[in-house]
Amino acid sequence: MDNHLDHMPVLSRGRHRNPKRGACFMELASYLAGERWSDHPACTHPLLAALARLVNDNTGDESRAELVGLVPSIIGLAGDDLRVDVHIALRCATTALPVAAAERQLALAVSVLAAEEMLARLDGAPSGRMSEMSRRAMEQVPHAAEQARRFSRAAKITEKGFRRYAAPNAVQLAVVGIVQACVKDPDKLLRGLLEDVIADCDALIRGPRSAEPAPVTPTPASPARA
Repeated sequence: MDNHLDHMPVLSRGRHRNPKRGACFMELASYLAGERWSDHPACTHPLLAALARLVNDNTGDESRAELVGLVPSIIGLAGDDLRVDVHIALRCATTALPVAAAERQLALAVSVLAAEEMLARLDGAPSGRMSEMSRRAMEQVPHAAEQARRFSRAAKITEKGFRRYAAPNAVQLAVVGIVQACVKDPDKLLRGLLEDVIADCDALIRGPRSAEPAPVTPTPASPARA
């Protein structure tokens, strides 16, 4: 291992003035990307960075150390396509909705419907379209889903409003919902959510990667004949 890795900042909660005091997930990303020390670096989409900071701050110390390996994967995931915000919000809301306490389910269900409506609008698809991921999540909370549908019929949101308010709120609600949920390992669920969102963003921003060719298995040589 390179010697300079011995001086890497240690992940911890909150903001830090410099690497000697530690680093949050996004500060370490700025460090590795060669940017000015910041928890809001330009190398990462703002909403993805917000999720990473929330996961960092709401994960236990032992589990947080395991997040280090994900940091390089978010470097370069930047852009201004609103679809990225929509997919981040949708992934967060659908992940948290089935496990969140009852009092948080309505807000999360509304977030799911708002994201689906915005995505349909961006794609030029009919209103009311629902992805399989969203359908499965909503089916697990039928009462909240019905309430959310009644509420959402009267709610209209602009693209600017979605980016500035609805999407960040969905991310915040999702993380809090997971942290406070009665689940065995919320840290594992938070890490899985961050991994899924990184994969979504990678596909949207960098595009699908071509599959690597399968390795060629050598054919055993035929035994020599006498």
